[in-house]
Amino acid sequence: MKKVISQKFFNRPVLEVAPDLLGKYLVRKIGQKIVRLKITEVEAYDGEKDLACHACKGRTQRTEIMYGEAGHFYIYLCYGMYWMLNIVTGEKNYPSAVLIRGVEGSEGPGKLTRELKIDKRQNGFPALPFSGLWIEGGEDPSSRAKLTTGRGQKSAVRRTARIGVSYAGPIWSKKKYRFVLKK
Repeated sequence: MKKVISQKFFNRPVLEVAPDLLGKYLVRKIGQKIVRLKITEVEAYDGEKDLACHACKGRTQRTEIMYGEAGHFYIYLCYGMYWMLNIVTGEKNYPSAVLIRGVEGSEGPGKLTRELKIDKRQNGFPALPFSGLWIEGGEDPSSRAKLTTGRGQKSAVRRTARIGVSYAGPIWSKKKYRFVLKK
């Protein structure tokens, strides 16, 4: 077992937490079985001003968890069929979260939650072992210098626009808030 990531890790701005989650492990206890999968893709959602964020319409029963303590899971149903796994970040009363989009061996947030049997039952729980779902330490992508950027710096993380948020308008749908661990 690797070191469990503390709640303090998540109590930072979402655009710091999101790329730092890459290379860490999403861990799920299903019965007596423990499944550890490296996080390879995430998206950041940054408060009420972010028109792609559920909190853009303010505090609601659905988004209440996003306004709570960092390090808790925000899980919601998308299109009536896919559970989306998010983890709350930042200061209390500032609604931000990171969507876990992909893990090694499983791409797509709906497929991920289906394979790990994640649904509304984990909504609101802290990312700690007693909840059956948590994050453990892993590699630091910044130490994995595979590709060179235009400035001569090496990066193992690709930053792009988020997927499926065209409804947020031309500015927010193009924000590069998606982070992908390069292979």
